[in-house]
Amino acid sequence: MPSPAPRAQLLFPWLPGALLLAGVLWRCSSLALGGPAVGWITGLCLLLWTGLALLPLRRAGYGGNKLALAFLVLALAALLRAMCLDHITYDYRDFLSQWAAFFRENGGFAAIKEPVGDYNAPYLYFMAAISYLPFPDLYAIKLFSILFDGILAWGGLRLVGALSGRKDGPAPLTAYLLLLLLPTVVLNGSFWGQCDALYGALVLHAMASAWEDHPKTSVALLAVAFSFKLQTIFLIPLWGGLWLVRKLRFSHLLVFPAAYAVAVLPALLLGKPLADILGVYFKQAGQYSYALVFNAPSLFALIPYGVDVAQQPLARAGILAAFALCLFVLGWLFFHRSRFSGAQFLAAAAVLALGVPFLLPYMHERYFFLADVVTLVWAVWDRRRIPIALLTQLASLSSYCVYLRLQYTMPVHLFGQTWTMALEALCILAALLLSLGALLRRRDDFRR
Repeated sequence: MPSPAPRAQLLFPWLPGALLLAGVLWRCSSLALGGPAVGWITGLCLLLWTGLALLPLRRAGYGGNKLALAFLVLALAALLRAMCLDHITYDYRDFLSQWAAFFRENGGFAAIKEPVGDYNAPYLYFMAAISYLPFPDLYAIKLFSILFDGILAWGGLRLVGALSGRKDGPAPLTAYLLLLLLPTVVLNGSFWGQCDALYGALVLHAMASAWEDHPKTSVALLAVAFSFKLQTIFLIPLWGGLWLVRKLRFSHLLVFPAAYAVAVLPALLLGKPLADILGVYFKQAGQYSYALVFNAPSLFALIPYGVDVAQQPLARAGILAAFALCLFVLGWLFFHRSRFSGAQFLAAAAVLALGVPFLLPYMHERYFFLADVVTLVWAVWDRRRIPIALLTQLASLSSYCVYLRLQYTMPVHLFGQTWTMALEALCILAALLLSLGALLRRRDDFRR
């Protein structure tokens, strides 16, 4: 007969996790939109998400106490997201809700051919699909992003497992759990209603596939990520580096245009003009050119508020600087290809994810999402990089709060001038310099 101690160990942490999931159902039962039925369906979706999120862990070989701990964290992650579902941002009110209404009023998928929204075709497929459901758009949009929160965490699990060579070790599990609880990940989808987890998840899986020597899969995933979000471009140069160090062949890179074409082909078949499909990112790039920065912790946040500057020359200089940084990273990887390692792989990814949006003009609050997740994965794999992840998250989370609270978090007033986000920008600059230092280390660093 089992003794009380093992029985208690068996119940913990499964019992607290079950109580947290009961809290998920209780919270969803009182959601503001759609009545009790919608609340229960939403709650059951979050419970299903929790169960599905355990599958990658079982596949990786986790069991026993580790799986129980993961269940507890997943239940907490589900409850945090349930508490965010009712929040409505200006982005939802002014854009997403209107796009959803347009699809509902104009025939769902038949409306894809129309010039609605400024997102690329794959996300419009989702918006068209939910237009057929008798379900509040707000919750459907957020649940879709939450689904990819789990896929994002799985990508971190795979990437750290591939780099460490131990897929069932403590480091991959730690990356998985921390990604689920990372503040900017939680806020991005379930609170803000944004979809950065979609392309972020696909990029992490693409990185894992590249390191696992599945180059075609890696490039295809990267192309699908790019079809969802232009911000994927911050890390696309990394695959050029992988070609230069012979982790993949040039023929593998040709998968990118093929996979992108497959992703947008349904929109073309539904009658959307090819010019609209190919021009969507050019439209986005030109849409927000009236200011050098939009609450992002970028280089241009170091300009005092209200100071009149020559915007066009500075914007061009920032673009050239970002391009030069990409060339520098590629050149460094090429000339040191004989000692290419996981340490350099993650360092190069962090430099690009931090440096490109830091130098580019017209950046928004959420454009450091890739930096958030890449630096966290790096910090789990190599604990010496924890300061980089903390600096990145502090700056990124503060920029989120500027939009979500409509109030600057850490403004600085000196010498009669005001810097609204200089401290956040300095945090990103410090993280970037630390990442560059790690990349440029001359001696081999084979921690594992």
